[in-house]
Amino acid sequence: MTIKLHCFGESGNSYKAALALELSGLDWEPVFVDFFNGASRTDAYRELNTMGEAPLLIDGDLKLSQSGVIQQYISDKTGKFAGADDTRYEVLRWVLWDNHKLSSMCGMTRFLMNFLPEDKRPKDVIAFNQGRLQAAFAVLDTHLDGRDWIVGSGLTNADLSCCGYLFYPEPYGFERSDWANIDRWMTNIETLPGWKHPYDLMPGRPSDRA
Repeated sequence: MTIKLHCFGESGNSYKAALALELSGLDWEPVFVDFFNGASRTDAYRELNTMGEAPLLIDGDLKLSQSGVIQQYISDKTGKFAGADDTRYEVLRWVLWDNHKLSSMCGMTRFLMNFLPEDKRPKDVIAFNQGRLQAAFAVLDTHLDGRDWIVGSGLTNADLSCCGYLFYPEPYGFERSDWANIDRWMTNIETLPGWKHPYDLMPGRPSDRA
């Protein structure tokens, strides 16, 4: 049975789940969530996901939301990306760090700077968020010094989670060229067989609404 992932291209959290599915080799297909026209707030969508968020994975009778949970489900199903027995909790540590310190700030700041009308963009909030982002980028870049992957010797959910927003082209305070170790690590990811940019992997991009 084909796994369905309700998602949209602009969503970095959706990308974490979609990329994990794509690289896992599981049979899956994206289902477009028209987020910017309110699809995730409809009664029909909330019957599927009471949190009203994307991504949402449906595999038979199973419904899962939250990208970290979906990544763990993919790992449990395939044996991939969770780390070895002695690194499993280190992988989880980085997934939780990303969700709190990195992706949350990337997603919010990118939204405020690119998807709100220019006259409604809160400059003070954006500046504060960008300060927090610089600290998070520094943590990740320092950790990646001398490492090809965040944990261990290959791709794990730590990498899939932390890269979720970094491949997007919209400005929000991340300049890949400023962070040599992050840049090298991102190159490792994008040269993996099967890697796709978020706008190529999932339906929905800003140009669709231009």
